[in-house]
Amino acid sequence: MTLAVLRSAVILAMLSTFAFVGFSQKGIDVQTEKIKSEGNKQVERPNIVNPGISWGKGKTKDRAPLANPYSLAGRRDVLIRTITNVLRDEKIVIDEASSRLTDGIIVTQPFVFAKGVVVAPGELSRYAVLSDGDTAWSRGQYTLTIEVQTNDGVHNRVAVNAKVEGRAGNGIGYEWRTVQSSGLAEDEFLSKLVEAVTGASPDGPTPTDH
Repeated sequence: MTLAVLRSAVILAMLSTFAFVGFSQKGIDVQTEKIKSEGNKQVERPNIVNPGISWGKGKTKDRAPLANPYSLAGRRDVLIRTITNVLRDEKIVIDEASSRLTDGIIVTQPFVFAKGVVVAPGELSRYAVLSDGDTAWSRGQYTLTIEVQTNDGVHNRVAVNAKVEGRAGNGIGYEWRTVQSSGLAEDEFLSKLVEAVTGASPDGPTPTDH
């Protein structure tokens, strides 16, 4: 083989190598650009509207306050026993000295529903009609007086009255002040009682709801 032929062979081999490398590099660039392009591409998602917080099947429904007194059918002694059970379930203690169960009158001990200067003002504004917005309330409580009135032992009227009190600071100490009830304490108890007697809560779905 002559020197010229040898040189031609070497040059040809070098050109083939450069062409292969260039092609391979171009392929890598194409693949890389494809990955980058797909990576930067925004994935389209379905338009989902935030459903908000779900309170479940037993969510309280907006309704008008229950009638007070509220009419309920049933034996008077059974109804009075149901009332005492509802109070117990709600952790409300009956004042035995003030109550006359045989006469259908049930009086509770004060039930504290709010504690603390942060929570008390807001809760009191729900359970009471407050006229002085500058009062430093630190607690809220109510006392229930429940009276069962019956004509024939089967048809009854249950009347509920709440004495609402707030513990207020006067600059020197604290004192309990009686405030006008908003009707919420009475309505909440009647709702629980109606559910216990009828099996259907006025605040939620009936047993046939799905």
